[in-house]
Amino acid sequence: MLQETGTEWLSQEVKTGTTIIAVEFDGGVVLGSDSRVSAGASVVNRVMNKLSPLHDKIYCALSGSAADAQTIAEVVHYQLDVHSIEIDEDPQVRSAATLVRNISYKYKEELSAHLIVAGWDRRDGGQVFATLSGLLTRQPFAVGGSGSSYVYGFVDAEFRRGMSKEECQQFVVNTLSLAINRDGSSGGVAYIVSIDEHGTEEKVVLGNDLPTFFDQ
Repeated sequence: MLQETGTEWLSQEVKTGTTIIAVEFDGGVVLGSDSRVSAGASVVNRVMNKLSPLHDKIYCALSGSAADAQTIAEVVHYQLDVHSIEIDEDPQVRSAATLVRNISYKYKEELSAHLIVAGWDRRDGGQVFATLSGLLTRQPFAVGGSGSSYVYGFVDAEFRRGMSKEECQQFVVNTLSLAINRDGSSGGVAYIVSIDEHGTEEKVVLGNDLPTFFDQ
């Protein structure tokens, strides 16, 4: 059986079976993701960064088909660059999320991707938007990917409005660690991006440094 199915992954779609999360804090946002990319039951990339910049202070977290999600991010990145030149200032986070929503809806039959858009702008500060097949909604936090179903209870119980930047970073790391432990399609390292009015901070937490819980 193993010999018969050993090369099936070569013809399967590469997916970021994944865990992604974004959360608002007073003055900014924190995004996080794992780094495992799979094709069927095979892991094809252990350290993919699924947090893609759309503009200086706007990022998106990718899940679904790796090719589809990356294509949407690249198209929106280009469109935001043009938009920012036209208006002669940084674009709004809602504008980026709307572009992602429009592409996702227009090509909903062809594309298989879910992006969480988060960032900071002068008008509304830190914002998190969930986009899925025409949906556009602002949330204080959002989770997605195959690992999200394992951590909904944790994030609902642990999230508190008014958390500091550091508390949000730890909240994101804890969520990713739990998802990685339970979800076979999530794994690798944790990528963390923190965005506020002062700029963007990127960090990588290695698998050995992720927090451990009672069953690990």
